[in-house]
Amino acid sequence: MTWHPLTSAEELDALLTESATRPVAIFKHSTTCSISATAKNRLDRQWDGVVGEAVKLYYLDLHRYRPVSNEVAARLRVVHESPQLLLIQDGVCTYDASHLGIRAEAVKEKVGKG
Repeated sequence: MTWHPLTSAEELDALLTESATRPVAIFKHSTTCSISATAKNRLDRQWDGVVGEAVKLYYLDLHRYRPVSNEVAARLRVVHESPQLLLIQDGVCTYDASHLGIRAEAVKEKVGKG
């Protein structure tokens, strides 16, 4: 699994454009939250075996890039949560989960790989 950093509004623009040709996901992570660490570790363990390269995965550090997180919430019309996993297809958020409800298997189902 490869985490791609999301650190700017320009990268968000590129990610949304990219989502027209392949699904992408954003994991919004709080580096000070144990639940967020648990959700991230779970994704680390499960992603390759379940989703693999079918979805490009971006990582957003909420403490370092809070303005980017706010922009994600506004542009995708989702309520900010942490941790949070957003699946984007054709510029639209098609899956939104938070906390321990984040599941790689649900992403697989949404992209039609199940």
